[in-house]
Amino acid sequence: MSTTGATADPLAALGALPGVAESVESVRKAVDRVYGHRIMRRRSNEITSEAALRGARGSAALSGADWALEEVRRRTDFSGDDGARTVGAALRLTAEAGQLLSIWRQSPLRVLARLHLVAAAESDPRVGRPRQDGEPVDEPLIELPLPGAAEVSGRLEGLSELIVAGGSAPALVTAAVVHGELLALRPFGSHNGLVARAAQRIVLVGSGLDPKAICAAEVGHAELGRAAYVAALDGYVSGTPDGMAAWIAHCAKAVELGARESTAVCEALQRGAA
Repeated sequence: MSTTGATADPLAALGALPGVAESVESVRKAVDRVYGHRIMRRRSNEITSEAALRGARGSAALSGADWALEEVRRRTDFSGDDGARTVGAALRLTAEAGQLLSIWRQSPLRVLARLHLVAAAESDPRVGRPRQDGEPVDEPLIELPLPGAAEVSGRLEGLSELIVAGGSAPALVTAAVVHGELLALRPFGSHNGLVARAAQRIVLVGSGLDPKAICAAEVGHAELGRAAYVAALDGYVSGTPDGMAAWIAHCAKAVELGARESTAVCEALQRGAA
């Protein structure tokens, strides 16, 4: 997303695209429904924990490690093959995201660096900093042309400025742009998808749209499928109004599905308590 020569609040301008207001309203209703469930008044911590686990599973699935939920729940060692390491990284990021909410609005680039450090969990000097020209990127799902280091740096700075400045854009729009921009740029040598989805979670929670982190968009993205995810991202990268609106709508649907998943968890807990 280029911000050069744009309006004073380009994120708010995206909120005015055709169909976006409807997506924002649909998400708000879905979130309100799950927060209004009677179980949330007594057992919200359990819903949050379960949403975190399911969200991590969904994010890992989108990065190629599509494990059954019970396998994620059961395992304690994630140091084995690539799939295990991906699931472990997703779990670490979900846990870490909640610790970074207060920093995000003041220093989003610092948060992104921290997220990559947590995901990579290694001492490579390339970890936690934007890649330089010529450095490889391991992101098998995303096959878009890779922006150069100078473009990555400039667009990250522009994104950071928008977040720090705040504005009137709905949380859904901001979260979708953060998510899409990080996927398009792939600023790190690895784990960009996991980091992008963790950053989206931070925006949704920190904005107050989903303060208890119970509407895991990662669940919805995984349910919608990798092909739809990539197709929607193509719309974002196109930069056209229709493409951007389609990406935001896709992210909205993912949040709605995450809310539906937590509603189902609430219903299961309620049946168990009956």
